[in-house]
Amino acid sequence: MTVLAPTQTRLLVQGLGRDGSFQAASCREYGTRMVAGVHPGRGGTLFEGEVPIFESAKQAVGETGANVGLIFVPAPFAPDAIIEQADAGLPLIVCITEGIPVMDMVRVLAYLEGMPVRLLGPNCPGLIVPATRVKVGIVPGNLMLPGRVGVVSRSGTLTYEAIAQLTQRDIGQSTCIGIGGDPLHGTTFVDVLGKFQDDPGTDAIVMIGEIGGSREQQAAEFVAREVTKPVVAAIVGNTAPPGKRMGHAGAIVTGKAALASEKIKALREAGVHVVDSPAEIGASVAHLLSK
Repeated sequence: MTVLAPTQTRLLVQGLGRDGSFQAASCREYGTRMVAGVHPGRGGTLFEGEVPIFESAKQAVGETGANVGLIFVPAPFAPDAIIEQADAGLPLIVCITEGIPVMDMVRVLAYLEGMPVRLLGPNCPGLIVPATRVKVGIVPGNLMLPGRVGVVSRSGTLTYEAIAQLTQRDIGQSTCIGIGGDPLHGTTFVDVLGKFQDDPGTDAIVMIGEIGGSREQQAAEFVAREVTKPVVAAIVGNTAPPGKRMGHAGAIVTGKAALASEKIKALREAGVHVVDSPAEIGASVAHLLSK
């Protein structure tokens, strides 16, 4: 069973500039079936000589049956790309774009409310399912090992670090998901934790959070109430000064709840095994699984 991405993924990539083209080619190389591209002025041409490019997402979905959208559109235009893909009927939209203004995301999330669509991101690395060779985003496929540990993270690079540690210990992954580091994003920790809890192919969960907001506390409440599988968590940013943005737009201490210490306290009270350093993730998962 896959989490979020359908087993028979038919990928549409919107924004085939330099970076988008490179990452789209990487998704195809990993094994993802890319059926369409969308890029203004390039409709009627082919990507890598095989994949048709269209002027609009609606036309692309109508002619190819795409069921997952991936966005590499620059920040000023990414909100409209998300809305365009939602209107085209794509049930899963993954937005990699960083730097979308908060007020633009307020508008996008309000527009998507009530629609049968899930948004992953923005400012996220996407998702990857090693068993089915489905990659929708920028997670390096060479790090992956098929297995039964789910990974969910606000940080792209720490997602890769966690995966690498698990693979080095021959601990495979079921699905790895980056939810994004912006203040507003479509899919939350709670959403993914619920999917992992229901997934018969996932035995344990790795969760990586950071300062800013209170999503980790919400996750802790959900774990205490709904999750029976072991959870290993890492929360970064213990030394971050209040009011200073640390990397991600959402990684800023704006109140007591946004502190790493408060998040760690909530997760430990929920029964989550919280490591003192991200470098301990692999060892902690191995220890829990050995039990």
